[in-house]
This record gives sequence, C-alpha cells and structure tokens, in this order.
Amino acid sequence: MNKILVQEEDFDLSTEVDLARANDNDIGAVVSFVGTVRDLDNESINKMTLEYYPGMTEKALEDIANKAYKRWPIGNTTIIHRVGDLDINEQIVLVITTSKHRKAAFESCEFIMDYLKTQAPFWKKEHTTNASKWVEAKDSDTTSKERWN
Repeated sequence: MNKILVQEEDFDLSTEVDLARANDNDIGAVVSFVGTVRDLDNESINKMTLEYYPGMTEKALEDIANKAYKRWPIGNTTIIHRVGDLDINEQIVLVITTSKHRKAAFESCEFIMDYLKTQAPFWKKEHTTNASKWVEAKDSDTTSKERWN
C-alpha cells in the first residue's frame, strides 16, 4: 500500500509508523526518514518556501514508490511532503518503508529519498535576512540517485 500526501500540515512520525504497520503481521522492519529545514552554511536562513505542481507531484511520488516495490520485497510505503512556508527545524518530508527484513526496508527508504530529491517536482526558495533565492539542484543528489541504476 502506498500512502502519498503533499500537504501544508505537519505530520506525526509515531502516528504514521503505526499506520504503516497496521494490520500487517508480516512486517519485521520499519525504516523511516524525516527531513527538516536547516540553515545551510550559516546563511541565516529564516524560512524555506516549498512549492509543487498539484497532481503531477503526487503522480511522480507514486511512480517513485512503485519503482521501489519492483526492486525490493516491501510491504507499505508512506511519503508525506510538506509545502508552503516552513521555519528552521520544521519537518519537510517523511518516508517510511516496511518489509519482512531490514535490508529491503533500509535500501528502499534510501532509494525513495534519492529519487524524490531528483525526480519529484518541488521547488524550494530560501529566505535569509538579506535576500531570497531559489535552491538549485545539487550534483550530489544526482550522484546518489545514479547509484541505483
């Protein structure tokens, strides 16, 4: 089962893990990743604005989750990505994968994040005390994704 949400509201990790595990007695491993807003390179970031393309973004996230299902024997996936204005230390993204065994859960969670960073249509703008700027794609994110090819 895929749970895919793009929302302004925050999420609760414990609640989402419980939902991912619900009614599935085959789960032996649950892996989660929570990404947060941080101040990069001491630029005094005040907040980050995340935008997305409704409909297209959810489809891209669904496609990423389905690619993970084809590669690993996983049970459930949860992808929640927040949009709107977020302050430093606020949660941005949650990825949860479940599996019978830890290796599939760890690898599939990392795969989903690597693909999400490069394939999902989100746009990020950092706001500092002096200016605002759109965040460019990082070469390191592309390199991380390419290792799965």
